Amino acid sequence: MRRRRTGSETEPPGAEASVEIAARFLGTRPRSRWEVERRLRRAGASDQIIEGTLDHLAGLGLVDDLAFARWWVEQRDRHAPRGRRLVEAELREHGVGRDVIEMLRDDLAALETRAHDSSGAPGAERGEDVELPISEAERARIALVQHLRGRPLPGDRRALQRLGMFLIRRGFDPDTARSTLRAAEDADPDAGD
Repeated sequence: MRRRRTGSETEPPGAEASVEIAARFLGTRPRSRWEVERRLRRAGASDQIIEGTLDHLAGLGLVDDLAFARWWVEQRDRHAPRGRRLVEAELREHGVGRDVIEMLRDDLAALETRAHDSSGAPGAERGEDVELPISEAERARIALVQHLRGRPLPGDRRALQRLGMFLIRRGFDPDTARSTLRAAEDADPDAGD
């Protein structure tokens, strides 16, 4: 078992050690450039070593903010659907720049348009076995279904308002939350009793 160094024994990592630290950090999941930079700063690497390491990893395709942002959105869609606003806020928290978020927004809008135009079925252009929700309304519907966990939609107005606030906290705009709840009420014949 490796012994942890105390503060007096540590020395700043060199280029090879920085690449190793970053590779271990990237081994668990994709990371943004900012996250890797922050990890290397915590390890005590110099600015020159950090820049060299980040450039090397970017050249290998291991550090790419756009790829990270696409991965993040896909994970959100698969496991915990969120609204566009909240996903963008999360990406900013991970150090993804506005320019990358704008490119991602354009990519997602083009993907949504292509998928709906080609077959009418969202996700048909992705070529994946598992279709991911594309539109904001689909993500809101899935978030509501997951939240309800098979329970029927409540009939009283206050409970519906709480569900609407739940969707808004998840990053969906108020119009999307309202339309999702209306669609769920229309689909559930027992709602409103």
